[in-house]
Amino acid sequence: MFEIIIYLFENYLDDQSEGTPDTEAIRTELLEAGFPKGDVNKAFQWLESLTEHQDINSTAPSFRAFSTAETARLDTECQGLLISLEQSGILTPTSRELVIDRLMAFQDEDITLENLKWVVLVILFSRPNEETAFARMEDLIYENIPTLIH
Repeated sequence: MFEIIIYLFENYLDDQSEGTPDTEAIRTELLEAGFPKGDVNKAFQWLESLTEHQDINSTAPSFRAFSTAETARLDTECQGLLISLEQSGILTPTSRELVIDRLMAFQDEDITLENLKWVVLVILFSRPNEETAFARMEDLIYENIPTLIH
């Protein structure tokens, strides 16, 4: 499912020039590309759930202790990155909680550091007034991609 969300983000969500994409055409494209129907449906449900949390907003500092279920799914590197992103101002307490919630929704998949970064990017993209944080996170993701010199 991570691959589907990354694919959707890179090909549709981040492209604001074409308006609202046709979700049925995108579903068909994903199925024709070989993604399992169940994973495609879960990915769309995952993205749709982001709109449910748009009215929640808190910037008050907070302390976050990870639950037993969260520590079972998020290794120390992932936990450290979340804390670091919040301390650096990329994540607010609200966006941090949304990231953790959306990561926990990936019930049967391993959560890697790279997957965590992409989830943060998608969450920041979906939230209003997070353009600066989104740009900083985008830099963190794409700075690790090697460029070829011709």
